[in-house]
Amino acid sequence: MVQEDPKRLVLVEKRGSTTIVTINRPHKRNCVNGPTARALYQAFLDFDADNTAAVAILTGAGGNFCAGADLAAILNQDEANPMSVEWPNALPGPIGPMGPSRMVLSKPVIAAISGFAVAGGIELALWCDIRIVDPTATLGVFCRLRGVPLIDGGTVRLPQVVGRGVAMDLMLSGRAVKADEALKIQLATCFPPSYDQVNTTPALEQALALAAVLAEHPQTCMRNDRLSTHFASPIREAMLKEYELGIETLTSGEFQAGINKFFDKNKTKKAKL
Repeated sequence: MVQEDPKRLVLVEKRGSTTIVTINRPHKRNCVNGPTARALYQAFLDFDADNTAAVAILTGAGGNFCAGADLAAILNQDEANPMSVEWPNALPGPIGPMGPSRMVLSKPVIAAISGFAVAGGIELALWCDIRIVDPTATLGVFCRLRGVPLIDGGTVRLPQVVGRGVAMDLMLSGRAVKADEALKIQLATCFPPSYDQVNTTPALEQALALAAVLAEHPQTCMRNDRLSTHFASPIREAMLKEYELGIETLTSGEFQAGINKFFDKNKTKKAKL
């Protein structure tokens, strides 16, 4: 078992006016547990309050963006993800199960996606303003296969990004979306911008180049136009309903059976090694 340093679950690096926030649990494909969610939330609070920071990039260590919530943490009260129906209207917003997913920041955030961005990981990616992918990226609602609900904005933001029809396909099937398809359905892009061909440059390098462009724009104008777009589609009530339905799923026997099956399968795999 990997011994984790609680101070290094999330790494924050400044490069000029760009803040890079990295989920640092590569042995877990950057799955998010409670301490990681709280560290992510604090990192974005700090970014939003930093007058020298113009753009943030959210990414993951070790070749994956984020493979969702850490299912093992569900069984451990100390590591469980934050779960609350409380959602005051004051900005930047409260902590969500995956950390920053209920926040409305004053500045843009770019998702740099290499490897898996699935389940709660795609919810984090959808929270970001722009999603950048490279050829290694795989996105999807993989939690469908385990009976784990989207509970942190996935059912609300995915239709806003790709349209209701495509969103239903992805949410109900739980299938994988590779980088080239992600471009075609406009779930993600590359930089320089493309919806036709995947840029082979690593996603983080693409995101850094895009962040540099955004940082050069007149900031008040860009930030206010961005905020106006967010306020044009208020999602608080929809996400609260999603949360209510998600809790109903989490307290069902179906969810527990799915989790037990998942862990039993993993134990069987390890026993054969």
